[in-house]
Amino acid sequence: MKNGNGNTKLILLHPYIQKQGSSNRLWLLAFLSIFTIAFLITLIYTRNSIPTTVAAVAAASATPSGTPPLAKPVVDALVHYASNYNTTGHMSNAEMKMISDVLRKCSPPCNLLVFGLTLETLLWKALNHNGRTVFIDENRYYAAYVEEKHPGIEAYDVQYTTKISEMNELIAYAKETIRNECRPFQNLLFSDCKLGLNDLPNHAYELAWDVILIDGPREYWPEAPGRMSPIFTAGVLARSKKGGSPKTHVFVHDFNRKVERISSNEFLCKDNLVESQDWLGHFVLERGDENVFQFCRSHSSSPPSSSSSS
Repeated sequence: MKNGNGNTKLILLHPYIQKQGSSNRLWLLAFLSIFTIAFLITLIYTRNSIPTTVAAVAAASATPSGTPPLAKPVVDALVHYASNYNTTGHMSNAEMKMISDVLRKCSPPCNLLVFGLTLETLLWKALNHNGRTVFIDENRYYAAYVEEKHPGIEAYDVQYTTKISEMNELIAYAKETIRNECRPFQNLLFSDCKLGLNDLPNHAYELAWDVILIDGPREYWPEAPGRMSPIFTAGVLARSKKGGSPKTHVFVHDFNRKVERISSNEFLCKDNLVESQDWLGHFVLERGDENVFQFCRSHSSSPPSSSSSS
C-alpha cells in the first residue's frame, strides 16, 4: 500500500512576495488617481475658458475699430476718379468732397441714408465702409438690378405719391397740419402726412441717421414726384432721432432748382444751411423736441404761386 503523502509537495509563499505585489498595485492606483484628477481639472478649465475666448474674439471682430478708416489720400483718390468719370450726370469734385469730408469725420459706425441710386452709389458705399449705407430708389427694377450686380449694396424701392405740379399745395397742407399729421417730431412709419414717406423698411425709422443725402427721385417735370417728400422725410428723421449724435448732416443735390430750394427752406431751414458748392446744399439739423411744432425758428416766406417745375 502506497503512502498517500509520498508525492505531496508543499509550496510556501514568502511574506515579502505578497508585500511587493500589494505595493505595486498601490503605486499604480495612485498614479491613475493623480492622472484622473489632472485630466478633470484641465477639462473644467478648458470648458470655462472657451466661451470667454470666443466671446472676446467676436467682440473684437465686431468693434468698429477692427477695420481702420480709409486714409485721406485714398478718399481723395476715390473722389478724384469718380468726379472725372467720362460721362454726364455725376457730381462735381467739389460736391463729392463736401460729402466725403463729412463721412470721413463721422464716428463709426456711421449711418448713411441715400435717396437715389446714382453714378456715385458705389463711391458712397466705399467711403462709408465702416458703417451702414442704405439706398432708397423710386424704381424697384433698378434697385433689384443694382443689388444683384453689387451684392454689398442695400437698396429698397419706394412709391412716391407726390407731383412737382402740386408742390405749393402740398407745402400749404403741411403748414396747416403741422400740429397733427405733418408735425416735425414723429415716427413716420405711422404717419398720414402726404409728404412723409411711411413705406420705407421699418429699420429706416429706428436707425439714428448721421448723414442723409437726397439725390432722387431723378425726373424733373410737372408730373414727376419731385424731391419734396425726401426733403420733408429727412427733416423729420433728423429731428426725431433717439440715439447717436444729436446732429444730422443733410445734403440736397440740385439745390439750385426751385423744388429743392423751396422744400429745403421750408423743412430743413435756411438757418441750418452751413455751406453750398455748385449744385449741392449742406444742412446740419439738431435733434428736436416733440413739443415744438415748427420746422424753422425764423419762418421762410411762402412759396410763390407760379409754376413749380422751373
